[in-house]
Amino acid sequence: MDVTLKAWREDFIARLAQPLLLETLFDHMPDMVFTVKDRQGRYICMSEAGAERCGLAHKREAIGRTAHELWPPHMADRYAEQDELLFRTGHPVLDNLDLTLFNDRQPGWCLSNKTPLLDAKGQVIGLACLSRDLLEPSRAGIVDARMAEAVDVMLARYAEPLRVEWLAELAGVSPAQFERRMKKIFQLSVGQFLTKTRIDAATLALAESEAPISEIALSCGYCDQSALSKQFRQLTGMTPRDYRQWVRRV
Repeated sequence: MDVTLKAWREDFIARLAQPLLLETLFDHMPDMVFTVKDRQGRYICMSEAGAERCGLAHKREAIGRTAHELWPPHMADRYAEQDELLFRTGHPVLDNLDLTLFNDRQPGWCLSNKTPLLDAKGQVIGLACLSRDLLEPSRAGIVDARMAEAVDVMLARYAEPLRVEWLAELAGVSPAQFERRMKKIFQLSVGQFLTKTRIDAATLALAESEAPISEIALSCGYCDQSALSKQFRQLTGMTPRDYRQWVRRV
């Protein structure tokens, strides 16, 4: 980024009276919950939708409290486990299917993404989370604990040759039903979801590590560097090497 442009941007952000302006933005989106936590799991902020679901009179009542103080234990346990993974690795937690409470206080499913928040020294000091309700899929019985387990497996074991038949068995449905559910929830086929997960992992490794591209390819489920490069170029328009150089300049 140009030095002048960077200085202008940093000056603008420093002058903001509301550095957590996203909290206010998401207050007007009842099907989404936006939160920020510190490394101890304490809420720095929570959007109105989250406060309502926790039974709070006002969102400021969430400040300083943890998930275990506000959410049912089985939900809080999973949230804390995800947070710990993010803090331990410094990597985002993406596309997780999680239990939540909807606005009517009934349990349902949401799609969650969490990203680390860094201080000026590059240390992880907290996280930001955005969870979107899956109202129709959840209430139609398309999402349940076994479906969430199958998605967890794809997110954790994307480097392995995962077969749709086996994933469908984990989810307790037929392969065709599993494909339909994935498209309904993520707007992606099983194959596309795995490709996205692998490319996400590759872009992170290219940006944050010095590992050889051939090593990254193997760790992300590709048979060799050529296979990663071909798919990476198809999806991003850049080779892995070009992407690594570009993202580091940015």
